Amino acid sequence: MKNISRHIGVLEIVDRLPNSRNGNPRYLLRIGGVTCRSAVDSSHGYSVPKFEGRRVEATIGTHRGVATLDTLRAA
Repeated sequence: MKNISRHIGVLEIVDRLPNSRNGNPRYLLRIGGVTCRSAVDSSHGYSVPKFEGRRVEATIGTHRGVATLDTLRAA
């Protein structure tokens, strides 16, 4: 992952994306006005719904040209 930056804001789930080949959930998210995706086969797919509507601190980077969630925790 490249160009990692830190963002603080309220997590909003914009859309539920198709599951990965292994059946893990994926989401299109907005955190503090920045839109990103959860990574394929990442454990974040399971924790994202728990943080919806809450203030979070996240690091977002570029993976294969797409903004992707790297870390997520409550702020």
